[in-house]
Amino acid sequence: MPDPMTVASGISAAGALVSVWQLRRRALRAEEEIELLQAELAAERHAASHDPLTGLPNRRAFYRLAGTLLTGAAGSPLIAVVLDLDDFKLVNDRYGHAAGDQVLISVAQRLAAFAGDNLVARLGGDEFAGLLASPTVDRRWIEHATRRLCEALAAPIPLGSRTVQVTASVGLAPVHGPTQLAEALCRADAAMYQAKSVAAARPARQLVETPHLAEC
Repeated sequence: MPDPMTVASGISAAGALVSVWQLRRRALRAEEEIELLQAELAAERHAASHDPLTGLPNRRAFYRLAGTLLTGAAGSPLIAVVLDLDDFKLVNDRYGHAAGDQVLISVAQRLAAFAGDNLVARLGGDEFAGLLASPTVDRRWIEHATRRLCEALAAPIPLGSRTVQVTASVGLAPVHGPTQLAEALCRADAAMYQAKSVAAARPARQLVETPHLAEC
């Protein structure tokens, strides 16, 4: 006949194992909930600081990140960039808003590729901005960079069975510190509008559409 003390001891041990197992499950469940909450918080923070269409930082994040970069730049020259697409409304009117969204995504990708590790953002609509590290603030370098960026943005963009080509007006201005950011962006914005007014005077300033040839 089993010893009552032995039986009681076994039951107690089994109960302890069950309690440990339950505590273990609760701890694992709590860890999963914490990870889920952290992921949701990270997603909310990303959504609050990034443009949902292009994935670039939004206007608020641009000014915050630019201020941080300028504070830590230690006198290194940086170039403020402002760009705006020319006659972007034609894309939406002719091909629809889905095509317009694809153009904005392509422009954002090309701007990010041009900037490399530098800060670029979508300020809103078809307006973008950036803060680029520069080896110099020489006027010729700025003009060369402006020309290269315009050429990159003007490359044909596939839209389903067709390809469109849009142009952008770009303005650049050097900035040397966080207190000069607003002034530099204002000067870059003025240069951008000057470029836009010059482009508007050209009779061939139209949205260009070409057949989209499938690759063999």
